[in-house]
Amino acid sequence: MSITLPRSLCKSASRRGTGRRRVQRALIDTEPLTMAQPESKKIFFENLSGAGKAIAVLTSGGDAQGMNAAVRAVVRMGLYVGAKVYFIHEGYQGMVDGGENIVEASWESVSSMLQVGGTVIGSARCKEFRSHEGRLKAAHNLVQQGITNLCVIGGDGSLTGANLFREEWSGLLTELVEQGLIEANAVEKYSALHIVGMVGSIDNDFCGTDMTIGTDSALHRIIEVVDAIMTTAQSHQRTFVLEVMGRHCGYLALVSALACGADWVLIPEMPPEDGWEDKMCEKLSANRAGMKRLNIIIVAEGAIDRSNRPITTDYIKDLVVKCLGFDTRVTILGHVQRGGTPSAFDRILASRMGVEAVLALLETTANTPACVVSLCGNQSVRLPLMECVQMTQEVQRAMDGKRFEEAVRLRGRSFENNLRTYKLLAHRKPESELPVSNFNVAVLNVGAPAAGMNAAVRSAVRVGISEGHKMFAVSDGFEGFYKGQIKEIKWADVGGWTGQGGTLLGTKRTLPGKHVDKIAEQMRLHNINALLIIGGFEAFESLLQLYEARATHEDFCIPMCMLPATISNNVPGTDLSIGADTALNAIVETCDRIKQSASGTKRRVFIIETMGGYCGYLASVGGLAAGADAAYIYEEPFDIRDLQANVEHLTEKMKTSIQRGLVLRNENCNDNYTTDFIYQLYSEEGRGVFDSRKNVLGHMQQGGAPSPFDRNFGTKITAKAMQWVTKKLVETYRQGRVFANTEDSCCLLGMRRRALVFQPVVQLKGETDFVHRIPKEQWWLKLRPLMKILAKYKTSYDVSDSGQLMHVVRNRAKESDASVAM
Repeated sequence: MSITLPRSLCKSASRRGTGRRRVQRALIDTEPLTMAQPESKKIFFENLSGAGKAIAVLTSGGDAQGMNAAVRAVVRMGLYVGAKVYFIHEGYQGMVDGGENIVEASWESVSSMLQVGGTVIGSARCKEFRSHEGRLKAAHNLVQQGITNLCVIGGDGSLTGANLFREEWSGLLTELVEQGLIEANAVEKYSALHIVGMVGSIDNDFCGTDMTIGTDSALHRIIEVVDAIMTTAQSHQRTFVLEVMGRHCGYLALVSALACGADWVLIPEMPPEDGWEDKMCEKLSANRAGMKRLNIIIVAEGAIDRSNRPITTDYIKDLVVKCLGFDTRVTILGHVQRGGTPSAFDRILASRMGVEAVLALLETTANTPACVVSLCGNQSVRLPLMECVQMTQEVQRAMDGKRFEEAVRLRGRSFENNLRTYKLLAHRKPESELPVSNFNVAVLNVGAPAAGMNAAVRSAVRVGISEGHKMFAVSDGFEGFYKGQIKEIKWADVGGWTGQGGTLLGTKRTLPGKHVDKIAEQMRLHNINALLIIGGFEAFESLLQLYEARATHEDFCIPMCMLPATISNNVPGTDLSIGADTALNAIVETCDRIKQSASGTKRRVFIIETMGGYCGYLASVGGLAAGADAAYIYEEPFDIRDLQANVEHLTEKMKTSIQRGLVLRNENCNDNYTTDFIYQLYSEEGRGVFDSRKNVLGHMQQGGAPSPFDRNFGTKITAKAMQWVTKKLVETYRQGRVFANTEDSCCLLGMRRRALVFQPVVQLKGETDFVHRIPKEQWWLKLRPLMKILAKYKTSYDVSDSGQLMHVVRNRAKESDASVAM
């Protein structure tokens, strides 16, 4: 499954100037394949009025973390454009029952929802709505409130029900008139029901979107449990069998297995071959023989064998005990996976989808088909609801018909890539089956540590060994390189690395430029034929220096590849970097606690300083995820009048029931308007209205165990890089040696919208602001207006191209390497 997509429309980040800040327009990333529209035809969302419209939002089916963020975004965006917005409590049951279940929402009523798991407005499965009589009652209740716009957050069953309701709408109104329940003119006045869906499901089982709301948070819960279990399993040399949710979809099981380096995984889409029991026991036994003190087996609750018979955790436990005699325990995670606060990713995803859903309702007509708002790479898109539902149902039909390869294919490229990568890293081939390349590949970390670096190194080592290479690890970056801190690293040496924070190899900010002679000597000494560098902006600069050193040292005429790994997300050539997601979650978790403190004391504003150098990614995206009132960054210049406007905005806010404020500041956003200055200004200007406090988060943003996203992003991007290295080594091996001196043999592998792209580093020089160590264009700037809208600031937002309806297509001519989340 893939999605037909428009091209990216990028907007350069504005640069610091001497005058007042100009109002910036963040463009939605959906330029059509035709010529860009003239300025006169551009549509800004402030020109789209919701006056006279009533929008209702409901959550249905199983709950998922992030649903509240979606509800909050729908309510605030709807109110922002002048529409009336209603909560429908208890899902379709509340719509059928009516009365107090349908309540008008206010701006303050969704305050403090962002960080709460589940759904505050309730969800219930409703048999009555499945009947014609039930839908007739629901239509009557909606018409009484003048509601003709419905935003449904749920799974494929909930969305299918909404579409049926929409199709029957005019007939239901006619019946209500005949029964004397509504006036005859109501049929014309409320002639069409408009439906927009958002998928809330922790299983990520809906075709048409890379990630559903709640999936990333569920992965966080699973990985937290697995990390905790691994410590006790290590202590007692135990085997643990973990059951995770996924009755019909193995996404959670597969991705969590990839994230924790599980020994075995069982999913419904790809049942194991007959005789799998013996193979699994052989694998577990071999791992123990390799000095591993524990085994982890992850089972999806819907796991089956090739005959469609269930594979239970108890069956696996009994099998391991009987065949191997290992001390084995079973842990069923159950509804823990649905609980807890939503992750930063789910908050951002849900907020973006909620805003897009309101835009879709504003632009819909009587002939517009019901659509679902989906995530495609880092872009929100609209897809016909029933196309997605039909594709989702095809997956189940393929599984029922034992066409398992087709089921995996229908799940999409991301699912296929996860499965392929897991098999590559988890199952080592016997030495006799490994190719012999006679190539030596070195891997090192450069720059500041970032969570996920260890997962990337593990992936590099294991994929390299699978390709037949001899892998070398360099300690302490280029400083260790020129000092000769280089040693061979084996398959077993990187066991258990995925969940480790920081960098086990060590890293330094030292650049290679002054030490090229010594580094070249070490490369000759160890016969290094290729180089894989994992790091941030320093790694990018290092690779440029090594490329330039080719002119004087042939030792650097080898394939060289860099993977972006930095919490700042400031590397050119990529939308995302390994480590940034973990840092965002650290920021959001801290902001949640600070907001709780502010809510308790009342009338308090916190100024939070984030890291990032001159890059405002952490402050901006963290601000959106934490529900901040403002975020100061270098890319969007501000002056004293802007600061004063923010103070006045917070003063007005303190007159409402939301008597707290949260302001984020990037550490280098302005040389003069420091955190202390802003704190003192807020303290003085807010005197008698609110108190101010400041908090510098510092290096806590670099620490902690990597998030599921960073583990899997690091693992998969590195696997692709190593396959590229192998290809380049074969291409450039001539006359008994490797010689690569072309631009395309020295690349950065980055995520560009939906694709992983190898880009020659010399070609990225023109896209880079070397003085401030940031890319000249940054996609996330388009998210800043969303933060301002949801904080009730007036802002400009270009939605010229957001109304396009895409289509789900089955023929995938080109591989898609996203999902952004895994």
